[in-house]
Parts: sequence; structure tokens; C-alpha cells
Amino acid sequence: MDRSLRFVHLFPELLNLYADHGNMAVLVGRARARGFAVETVAVRLGTELRIENADLVLLGGGSDREQVIVGKELTRYREDLLSAIDRGLPVLAVCGGYQLLGEYYELPNGERVPGLRVLEMTTRAGRNRLIGNVAIEWREGGERKTIIGFENHGGRTTHEYPPLGTVIKGFGNNGRDGKEGVLYKGIVGTYIHGPLLPKNPHVADRLIRAALRYRGQDDTLSALADDLEWRVHDAVLRQICGEK
Repeated sequence: MDRSLRFVHLFPELLNLYADHGNMAVLVGRARARGFAVETVAVRLGTELRIENADLVLLGGGSDREQVIVGKELTRYREDLLSAIDRGLPVLAVCGGYQLLGEYYELPNGERVPGLRVLEMTTRAGRNRLIGNVAIEWREGGERKTIIGFENHGGRTTHEYPPLGTVIKGFGNNGRDGKEGVLYKGIVGTYIHGPLLPKNPHVADRLIRAALRYRGQDDTLSALADDLEWRVHDAVLRQICGEK
């Protein structure tokens, strides 16, 4: 059986504002702990993106300036990305990377930064930033779970897709509709960073299972000793929700 995976990190030199390298480290570590041979590919400005060789893609967060640069670069690969996503390519898109998947991001001056138009989704800058710890409820396969982390974004994102979760504490996509992030095919989009995956191992495993299915492999994962991760998760959740 082929037990190899290839994870692609898009423009890590630009989109690592909130330690998105940590998300890749968790994905690689949890896959290798289960015996998978994982190759990581960093696609930087000026290098070629061969999306047909990717089993999972990480698109991190950056400032407006970095988003403009990356958005222009990714335009060349839009059709290939759309085709791969339609086939189920897993994509973790965080903050600025999440916004880039939509139609546009409207800056405070009214200028629109074009997105990849992968999702029917728009983002507009608000007057103030949405900052703080965040906790959301996530239902996966009927099982109720929580996801925790930190958010810091000026954009207000709206869409009609299923969210990653519903807000327990924090702001989420726009501070109004109680939704956080997006789930679409293999895409997990979110404003939760800091990074997301170290305190949310269940989300990391969801992405790894999706990568295995995309590669045509059995997506069964052996259990790992996650006691430390869950102790941290639960402690932060209690803090966010105001419990002692």
C-alpha cells in the first residue's frame, strides 16, 4: 500500500503572519506518527506550482499587501486549483488565505482586491478589527466538538456555505451572523489562527483523512496520544468561556 503524502505550503515567506508554519508542522507530525512518508513542498514567488502533485494545500494569512501579491500570483493557477478542489483537494485557508478564496476583499477606501473566485464569498473591511480569543462549536459526523483559537481581522466575510462552526465566544466571519469559517468540498477556511491546529488535533486529522481520500487511500487513522493537546484545548476553552 502506498503510504506517502505530499503537503504543499503556498508562499510561506509571505503568508505566515500568525505562525501558519505551525499548522504545517502539526499536519506533518501527526501523519508521520502514523507511519506515513510525508513530503512537504514550499511554493515561493517565482517557483512553479504543480497542483496535480499536491494531496493537501496550506494557504496562510498575511497583510493586505501580501494578499495582493499572492492573489496576482495565484491567478495563473486558478483553473488548475478549481479543478483540483472540485475533485476534493483538501485546502486549509487561514485568515488572509481564507479571504483570497472569495470574489474580492474591499478595502476601507473602496478599492477591491480581487480574489480567486473559488467560492461565492465576499469580504469587506470594517471600521474596527475583530480581535480576541474565539471558541466555536463544530459538528462532524454528528459528534459535537469545539474548536478554539485566536482571531484578529478587519474583514467581514459573508457567504452561504456551511460554516466551519457556530460561534460560542468571539466574532467569527463578520461579528453578526454567528458563523465562523467555511466548509466546502475539501476546503477548510477560517479566521482562527495562532496557529489553529496545535490546540485542535481533531481538525488536523480531518484534513489528513481528506488528503488520504484524495490520494485514493484508506482514510482510517490510528489513534495518537493526544492527552496534552486536549488538556490545553480544554483549559483554553474554559478560559475563553469564563470558567475557573
